[in-house]
Amino acid sequence: MSAKIKKKRFGPFHIIIASFAGVILLGAALLLLPFASSGAAATLREALFTATSAVCVTGLVVRDTGSAWAPFGQAVILLLIQIGGLGVVTVAATFALMTGRRISLMQRSTMLEAMSAPSMSEIRRLTGFVVRGTLLVEAIGAVLLLPVLLPVYGARGIWLAVFHAISAFCNAGFDIFGTAAQPYVSLTGFADSVWFNAVIMLLIVSGGLGFLTWDDIRSHGFRIRRYRMQSKVILVTSAALIVVPAAVLYFAELSGQPHGVLAALFQSVTTRTAGFNTADLTSLSGVGRMLMIALMLVGGSPGSTAGGMKTTTLAVLVLNASASLRRRKEVHAFGRRIDDQIVRSAAALAALYLVLALTGAAIVSLCDGLSFGKSLFETASAIGTVGLTLGVTPQLGAVSHAVLMLLMFFGRVGGLTLFYAAASVSDPRFARYPQEKITIG
Repeated sequence: MSAKIKKKRFGPFHIIIASFAGVILLGAALLLLPFASSGAAATLREALFTATSAVCVTGLVVRDTGSAWAPFGQAVILLLIQIGGLGVVTVAATFALMTGRRISLMQRSTMLEAMSAPSMSEIRRLTGFVVRGTLLVEAIGAVLLLPVLLPVYGARGIWLAVFHAISAFCNAGFDIFGTAAQPYVSLTGFADSVWFNAVIMLLIVSGGLGFLTWDDIRSHGFRIRRYRMQSKVILVTSAALIVVPAAVLYFAELSGQPHGVLAALFQSVTTRTAGFNTADLTSLSGVGRMLMIALMLVGGSPGSTAGGMKTTTLAVLVLNASASLRRRKEVHAFGRRIDDQIVRSAAALAALYLVLALTGAAIVSLCDGLSFGKSLFETASAIGTVGLTLGVTPQLGAVSHAVLMLLMFFGRVGGLTLFYAAASVSDPRFARYPQEKITIG
């Protein structure tokens, strides 16, 4: 009887978690191979951290990707980024469809949760659209990067274009421009290249909008009224989270620097989960860092290659606050009512992200003697699957690295996925308790 109950409880959320964990372990094993490294072989901690960061499309690293990993290691990292960006379940489903295998009801349920699809009937069509669309956009991005990279790097520019196009679309933030003499450079060497910045930003935004939003754009073009409410919320929220922070960063931090407008716009785009940087983050003031921490926690959109608590979560919280201040009982957006359960889930998710980021920062601060502000920047970057750092990640100890790995995993798999997997099966006997008011504010 107990075995039957356990089997029943192993549902879609557990499969998603186990799939991501399995790919991380396999990736770490490959990165431990001697020919995966350039020079000294990676330690178990370095390989596991790198694999976790790649699959969780984060970009935090303990070894410079360009100089410390050999071509084989870089190829493994890129494959892990692609799998993590698409989603492990989506990749597995693609192979199943290609080989003509029948997809069971359990597999369809798992895919439904992993892809944030509206219904099971959409699974097969959406899977094909996601994979074809991803490969097409990444290929176009790589071609558009070639005019900048080929004149400087020659034939190696092709590999650089492919790597960074995939890394940008998957919002991973890994780069291979670093050398033994100048490691961890990210994209600072292209801070003045408008074309390069524009291509990378378009790739980041494309990956972070979510595949359902792109499905609406493909199906309805510019007839926005016909979009799903979710797509409308994502587009409006994403635009606001690009324009407003860019203006703040420019006037507060970058107005006196060359190409300040371009740098402010790029950091506004990349901070919400991509993890590249073209500016020196260590020179930012406290205001700039706090703004970036907030953006990192928000992240991208549901069903996208990005992590974080998602743009829709922020939008629902803002809409709920607006409704509360207007003394309205229901939350509305674009002529539609948002279910109360969604509002409660958004509040729970936001609280969970804040608590985990703050708790992780406290642990890192205590274990490695960093200021709480620097520690919070690292943990927000990890749980938001961003990859931005103030340059302290490689120097952290084993405990802090373990904290960051757990936060990266949480941020990519999804807070609600882990919560639902951990929660016990609800009792079918439903009882409503007596209602009583509580004073707040």
